[in-house]
Amino acid sequence: METLSFMAAALSPVNLLLAIVGVAAGIVIGALPGLSATMAVAVLVPVTFGMPPEAALIMLGAIYTGAIYGGSYAAILVNTPGTPSAIATTFDGYPMAQRGDGDLAVTLSTLSSVIGGLVGALALLTLAPLLAQIALKFGPVEYFWLAIFGLTLISALSEGSTLKGFIGAGIGLLLSTVGVSVVGGDIRYSFGSQFLLGGIETISALIGLYCIPVLIDLVATPSAHLQPPEKGRGIRLGEGMRLVWRGKFNAVRSAVIGTLVAILPGAGGSIASLVSYSEARRTSRRSERFGHGEPDGVIATETANNATVGGGFIPTFVLGIPGTPPDAVILGALLVQGFRTGPEMFTTNASVTYTFIGGLVIATLLMLPMGLLIGRYAFKSIVSIPKALLVPSIAFMTVIGTYAIRNNPFDVVVMVVLGVIGWVLARYGIKPSPIVLGLILGPIAEQGFVQGYLMGNASGSVLGAFFGRPLSLAIIAMVLLSVLYPLWRAHRARRLPREPEEARP
Repeated sequence: METLSFMAAALSPVNLLLAIVGVAAGIVIGALPGLSATMAVAVLVPVTFGMPPEAALIMLGAIYTGAIYGGSYAAILVNTPGTPSAIATTFDGYPMAQRGDGDLAVTLSTLSSVIGGLVGALALLTLAPLLAQIALKFGPVEYFWLAIFGLTLISALSEGSTLKGFIGAGIGLLLSTVGVSVVGGDIRYSFGSQFLLGGIETISALIGLYCIPVLIDLVATPSAHLQPPEKGRGIRLGEGMRLVWRGKFNAVRSAVIGTLVAILPGAGGSIASLVSYSEARRTSRRSERFGHGEPDGVIATETANNATVGGGFIPTFVLGIPGTPPDAVILGALLVQGFRTGPEMFTTNASVTYTFIGGLVIATLLMLPMGLLIGRYAFKSIVSIPKALLVPSIAFMTVIGTYAIRNNPFDVVVMVVLGVIGWVLARYGIKPSPIVLGLILGPIAEQGFVQGYLMGNASGSVLGAFFGRPLSLAIIAMVLLSVLYPLWRAHRARRLPREPEEARP
């Protein structure tokens, strides 16, 4: 009962207002390329220093929640993920928008985000101490294999040739090696430029590889960017709810995957959404429609990446290890407020912790009306804006968003160059998603591999370090399954049409 009274404190007028403002600000910021959830939370941390701890956490959590959801807007409407966790949303969200179902895709994203957010918050409330122990069992070697698993997923899910997907992932891995190495401090591929010492900035690369090709295609093609919606369709809430109910098992599975992946520090929403998308496609009876506007694809990715919000707070609160980059910023705000993470968060500071969890639930529920309202007008606005105005507006936002990340004009140059390269590669069937995931997962894989190798060397068995732990073997099995399953399906699809002919006498 005491826990419920603490959570009910989140319903105070001040906390409700902060949740509303935070969700609205997060949605807008998340929808703009370059202005990520981490940046939104980091910029507003100083504003919270004079607030009570509960109010400060509720506001930061609401911004985080709204920004993760808001990333789906750009992913669906302009094929540019507003946040890295929305990369997989482009696979089916943008094709839906192209055929005139962008309003339905936004509605599905909203409903799925609410489901995922609630499951993540419920896990934080009930299973935090238990689930946090899972993170302790993951060492450098497990993170290496987890990064490889993420790379094989995105490559196997690539449209067209699986080989081209692996080529794209390889390009991303090469880009991730630019600058100072993660372990050892060696300088690589900087070509004497001090700007490249810090490496290729991930968000800049994401904006360039996703947004610049879209701008080039918008200029090069005379046809409309998106199909206009039919009159009177509105937000299509009823249709969206029917689709979510049809894919309820997909939604629940994806939410659980997102929560579990978020518990692993450094994994984040990108891996969660990809694993969920892969599972949804593998188990679906309509797997051939994935990548061409399948609603279940949007449901899987958006449920998973919003579940990472609550799931990421589990290691943050219990172990003091941020599950995602925004969690690291919020952890810093906690420390400034004088709080210590660990069991004290659920005992001595239980009032603050449970009030925050209550605020997180409220912020998640607020996404439903606010997201549907904003999404309704966002799709109609994007469709009705003439290309002569739309292209310069998007270009302006990409430049400002890229520059604002590190206040570095060189990042804008990198963004444009990678965008042009991405457009050329796309002409040959190499999509941007494997490249971006290679860039994101490269440092995780490198750090895990080098540390695992050093540990194996010290113990006298490098092979034992990489192949001798049950968790490592389980992840390796998933890697092999993700690589071999698409190849087996393609082989089976080629044989089936010929079998009746071969069976004839």
